[in-house]
Amino acid sequence: MSGFGRVRRAALLSTVKRAAIGAARPIAEPLAAIVLALLVGAVLIVLFSGLVARHSAFDLGLPVAAYAALLEGAVSPNGMTATLVYATPLILAGLGVAIGFKAGLFNIGGRGQFLMGAVGALAVATVVGQTQSSYITIPLALLVGALCGAAAGFVPGALKATSGAHEVVTTIMLNYVLVFVTYWAISGPLALPGSPQPISVDVATRNAALPIILGRDGHLGILVALVAVPLVWFLLYRTTLGFEIRAAGANSDAARYGGMRTNRLIVLTMSLAGLLAGLGGATTILGVVHQVAPGYDTTVGFDAITVALLARSNPIGVMFSGLLLGAMRAGAQTMQIQAGVPPELVDALQAIILVLLVVNVLRRWLDGRSRQHGSTPSAAADTAMLADATA
Repeated sequence: MSGFGRVRRAALLSTVKRAAIGAARPIAEPLAAIVLALLVGAVLIVLFSGLVARHSAFDLGLPVAAYAALLEGAVSPNGMTATLVYATPLILAGLGVAIGFKAGLFNIGGRGQFLMGAVGALAVATVVGQTQSSYITIPLALLVGALCGAAAGFVPGALKATSGAHEVVTTIMLNYVLVFVTYWAISGPLALPGSPQPISVDVATRNAALPIILGRDGHLGILVALVAVPLVWFLLYRTTLGFEIRAAGANSDAARYGGMRTNRLIVLTMSLAGLLAGLGGATTILGVVHQVAPGYDTTVGFDAITVALLARSNPIGVMFSGLLLGAMRAGAQTMQIQAGVPPELVDALQAIILVLLVVNVLRRWLDGRSRQHGSTPSAAADTAMLADATA
């Protein structure tokens, strides 16, 4: 082979290698976080194995049995349906958090937005379901639930755009306000008349329950979540609005200099995030829960942060990370029954994954700051770097 041929071959191999590394990098950190979380979980199981019935102290085989049962519960026919059901609100709320990350916004208000979606769906079922068919009640309930979630996202977005109030603070505070709004609504105007204890109407009796399309409890909301994934991807990567959202997240000052109305983008992005989380709440009420008491609450809003970080804010990745967390939830009961390990281990694993992902985000953020050559970046530059770290 001539020297020129060897040079061309070396250049081609180098290009392929760089392309392979570039393709693997986005999934390397999430996979590493998952593997490390499973290893930490295995250590915890071994340390506390003496507390599990029929197992000796420091039983090295218990983690294998626990994870095997977790996998078995997730991949069984009923388990796969349960995985999709658990993943539905996680995907929808995770898409909302991911859109916020793309715009450099940190939506911690998924909890309240989810609950407002649930309240909106219940309100339609209570008022409209008595007189209308399911063909009208269900679409209207989903729409109103999504709009109620959008309203819950609009408030912190408008506060940030008009006064500069940080969305992390306002969404956390608004979560508690909306929890009590939910309590009031279910105890008052949405309460079932004549019930001895405050409780909402059963949406199944008001022509508002989502039809079952898969297995015993696989409801139509699964399709809603799966359809939302390509729609959000198209919005972010194939529309002018999506480009503006990503540009504002990368560098808000440059986006403003380029003529983009960043304040409008903040309000719109937070409203879109709330709309998706509210749609998650509506599908959960109409497809799974059906009837709730005043104390109804959720962890979906915070779980969605893990989903979005695990997916690096990519809508397609959100679908897979939502399915992963849904599978863990679906297999938790089987793990408890077969291995004696409590299902709360899934919460611990999820928390460990979140910590590891946040550590990686902060590391990339600090690396970005160090490249400023000792200069003090502005708050806008800090936001841009942190948004880029999650992208």
